[in-house]
Amino acid sequence: MKFNFDFIKNKKIYFIISAILISVSILSTFIFGVNLDIQFKGGTILTFLYDGEIIQSEFEQTAVDALGGMGVTSTIGEDFTSGRKNIQLSLISNEGLSSEKQIALTDAITEKYAANAIELLESSDVSPSSGKEFFLKCIVAVILSFIVLVVYIAIRFKNIGGWLAGICGILALVHDCVIVYGTFVICGMPIDANFMAVILTILGYSINDTIVIYDRVRENEILYRKTKTRAEIVNLSINQSLTRSINTSLTTIMAMLVVTIVAAVYGVDSIFSFSFPMMIGMLCGAYSSICFICPLWHMLSEKLDKIKKKNSHGKKRRHA
Repeated sequence: MKFNFDFIKNKKIYFIISAILISVSILSTFIFGVNLDIQFKGGTILTFLYDGEIIQSEFEQTAVDALGGMGVTSTIGEDFTSGRKNIQLSLISNEGLSSEKQIALTDAITEKYAANAIELLESSDVSPSSGKEFFLKCIVAVILSFIVLVVYIAIRFKNIGGWLAGICGILALVHDCVIVYGTFVICGMPIDANFMAVILTILGYSINDTIVIYDRVRENEILYRKTKTRAEIVNLSINQSLTRSINTSLTTIMAMLVVTIVAAVYGVDSIFSFSFPMMIGMLCGAYSSICFICPLWHMLSEKLDKIKKKNSHGKKRRHA
């Protein structure tokens, strides 16, 4: 299938859409607040095994009442060792849960859910320092990947302004990461290991699509440098890559959509908080690769050429 969309002509529309999405993602931090996972705040995780059915909201309320109003979140799953259902309580507290409160909580739960044969499987305190250390390591990994990608693109695509192409690619990756972050915040999902896994995966997915399009721009620059303008070359390159980008994106997004629906139906929050943001990130990655990076590269290249010509004319006048 052949496309003939004028991406350069509509670049302002794409930039406005990106600016709106980024603004909403940043403002969501102040509107909804960031839900940090227990591994970044510290606290205690209690895991209970049970039979039959338990209403999650009622279970959480029982825990809150037993702990005198302490904040509690829960996750329902299945214990693969015993085959029984489990429910995990996360209690955020810098000091952890005292033995007296843990006993009171366990007694209240076992008394109310005696018919479900509920029992405490394990209890563990979580230090916030370990979570912060993990987060910092992930940030370092992201920064290092940015540096490597800029150098790689600068070397491989030096005939189309390599460093500028690399910087535009990094700006698009930042664009995708900010929108994924906004998805977590707006949906009330905790910033946890899933968040970092989604971010690191999207970085690889998005830059791969970008390199494919850059490759077409480089080839067409050699073929049509004397017969086409830079805008025409960019439009041609994106349109030539569009079928491949759409097919790849649809395949991966549909797979994530199935996982997201299954996770939502069965209430598996740990999978849903990975698959849904991943699906949004893939959409953003496809959008930024097609509509954002190359139009941005074209705009900056044109401005850079104007600056060079202006400086060149200035030097000639001085020499004259």
